Amino acid sequence: MTKAIRIHAPGGPEVMQWEDVPAPEAGPGEAVVHHEAIGLNYIDVYFRTGLYKTSSFPAILGMEGAGTVTAVGPDVTEVKVGDRVAYASAPIGAYATDRAMKADRLVKLPDDIDFRTAAAMMLQGMTAQYLLRRTYRVKPGDTMLVHAAAGGVGLILCQWGKHLGAQVIGVVSTEAKAELARAHGAEHVIVGHGKLAAEMKRLTHGAMAAVAYDSIGKDTFMASLDCLAPLGMMVSYGNASGPVGAIDLGLLGAKGSLFLTRPSLASYTSKRADLETTAQELFEVVQRGVVKIRVNQTFPLRDAAQSHIALESRQTTGSTVLLP
Repeated sequence: MTKAIRIHAPGGPEVMQWEDVPAPEAGPGEAVVHHEAIGLNYIDVYFRTGLYKTSSFPAILGMEGAGTVTAVGPDVTEVKVGDRVAYASAPIGAYATDRAMKADRLVKLPDDIDFRTAAAMMLQGMTAQYLLRRTYRVKPGDTMLVHAAAGGVGLILCQWGKHLGAQVIGVVSTEAKAELARAHGAEHVIVGHGKLAAEMKRLTHGAMAAVAYDSIGKDTFMASLDCLAPLGMMVSYGNASGPVGAIDLGLLGAKGSLFLTRPSLASYTSKRADLETTAQELFEVVQRGVVKIRVNQTFPLRDAAQSHIALESRQTTGSTVLLP
């Protein structure tokens, strides 16, 4: 037997239980990973509450982890026993000491990236990579708006965006978080979103943003649209405040022929080649020091419920990892 955090029905943090589970075995095309660290992400909350549906119950949460391959099944060519690996991929199941998963979803870790850093950066860092390099290809001189700029994805977007030559304007909930965002590349930071468009107009002298990266959802969606320059791109990639809901497409035309997308990491890395390219580009900027991954909180895996409480109450900054 091994240990895992399981839920038997959707609900609050209290539904997460530390339980014995059968030891995983590697089937065809699979590898067993012994976790050294597990990433905490807001998508875990979506699955726990039922906003995103699990295939069955009981369910093990989590989509990101790093550790060592302890077994491989038939027809596995991507990894071997003893490899240091990381992943950020469906299906859920990372909140466990050990798990079996498809080997083609694993990437090998460079020797100079430790397990905690890897577990903290795979989902958030690869998300930042596709947002900046593929969804909207940020170029020198662009102005980009980043919500939750002191969070895990936000801090990476700020650093990487500055490196690409963009003017980064962050949005946070407190002045302490504003200082953190500034320290990681945000040229300007707006505290609160009540007068977001007016502040953007002032800071950009009316030019507004080429792209808005919005992980908040319902509470900020309309304000983000109002921050965009004509032909700007609205990238809605999260629902921390709840789903956006139905949109009148006529608004996009009325506000300047805007573009709107709702991307996902799963789509951008569905092909093995894309996964490897995305991870490699992330590894390179981390190894070069362009992007520094901040693991600002750790929790024992058995206390995962406490990590969810901290995340949902906006007490966390940077990245959080769970330790088996």
